[in-house]
Amino acid sequence: MMVKEAIKPVMSLFHLHKIRPQPLANLTKWIASMKDIEDDLNKKISFLSGLLVAFRDQIHTDIQLKPGNHGPCIPAHRALLAARSEIFRNMLDSDGCKAPPSDTITLPELNTEELESLLEFLYSGNLPFDKLEKHVYSLFVAADKYEIPYLQEFCERFLLSSLNASNVLEILEISDVCSNKTLKETALNFIVRNMEDVVFSAKYEVFAPKNPHLGVQITRAFLMDSKSKRINGV
Repeated sequence: MMVKEAIKPVMSLFHLHKIRPQPLANLTKWIASMKDIEDDLNKKISFLSGLLVAFRDQIHTDIQLKPGNHGPCIPAHRALLAARSEIFRNMLDSDGCKAPPSDTITLPELNTEELESLLEFLYSGNLPFDKLEKHVYSLFVAADKYEIPYLQEFCERFLLSSLNASNVLEILEISDVCSNKTLKETALNFIVRNMEDVVFSAKYEVFAPKNPHLGVQITRAFLMDSKSKRINGV
């Protein structure tokens, strides 16, 4: 009886030893699978980067985009513009645009740098941090106007991640212009939580006369929050 009892722990350890390598094997397979996915993704990125090269080297461009600051026209490709934006597609399908490659489309709300950044994103699906930080507001408005959903999401994520007391009023204003509910609610909630810092700032003195309706919304959001705290005894 004692021998059998002594054997049980040994048997348990033996079975445990047999079972444990299995998760390690699965982990190895998972790592290999992730490596394959990463390699495949890198190949796709490399493949798609050819579009950006075609843009930068002006290979077979067939349309000119003109910025609103009277800067030089930037050559682009009709097919890519149409694929990225339904608005661009409609513009290019119109009778007035079925013309030679010398034809131009003017984007009056963008200056030269902003237009270059917009095109870089349309061709590559990405944008360097410094360019995004500098032009995010104008790109967000352009994405809304020309119906470029991925660029809208790209800018929204950046604005949400960079929200602070010094830029929250600009973000609230741009969210109102673009009717972005998520961005607007997040900005209002931030202002309510940091009411004194925001409302007593020099930026608010400039913001309030320009955006009286947003001033009303800030006041209402603050009062609703105060009421909720009183009810809940906070």
